[in-house]
Parts: sequence; structure tokens; C-alpha cells
Amino acid sequence: MKRIVPSTALALIVAAATAALALGAGSQAAKHPTLAGTVGKNDAYKISLTASNGKAAKTLKAGTYTFVIHDDSALHNYELDGPHGKSWTFTSVPFKGTKTVTLKLAAGAYKAYCEPHESVMFQHFTVK
Repeated sequence: MKRIVPSTALALIVAAATAALALGAGSQAAKHPTLAGTVGKNDAYKISLTASNGKAAKTLKAGTYTFVIHDDSALHNYELDGPHGKSWTFTSVPFKGTKTVTLKLAAGAYKAYCEPHESVMFQHFTVK
């Protein structure tokens, strides 16, 4: 004899499985260290990249990081150049807001900067 699962029970099973998958994905993302980038707070010509301890990123271990970029000005943007010609544009002029991106950083020299004002708005750091 065939057993039929009531639709309510089936819906609960599907919901539980979906929640378990979502929790698994969330815990995976939470394992990456977070770096906070800020550009143009109060339209200032200032850019920064800080580690979770609030200190400027100077030397990082190679690996995967979650970048949370806060672009507070329509005058500026946030870009990152890395080794071997790699580059990323997190925000563009006139975007204002927050963007989150996860990147795998390889060993080498990096530069975070505002492209329109690169000569005065930049920060170097190294990944080892």
C-alpha cells in the first residue's frame, strides 16, 4: 500500500530542508574575515580599508575575505588593484551606499583607491 504524505507535512519538510541549507551557507560566509572599506565620508577626500579590529589593513594573510565597502559620497568611488594585473571596481561615481563582495586574495601588493582622485586617495597593503 502506498503512503501519501499530507501536503502540510511535506511543506514542513521542505521548509526545514531549506532552512538547514540557508544556515549552512550563512555559516560558510561567516568564516571569512571581514574588511571594511570607507570612502568619502562627509564628502572628504579620504579612503580607508580596516580589519575587524578597526586598524588599517597593512599586512594580511592570503585567503578569502569579505569586503564591506561604504561609499558615502557621490564624488568618489572605491577600487582595488592587486598583483598580476587584477583589479576590482566595488563602486562607481555617483553611487552612494554599501556593497559587500567576497574575494580570494593572493600574495602580493594591493592598492585601494578612488579612481578620480587617486593621487591623494589611496591605501597600500600587502598580502603574504
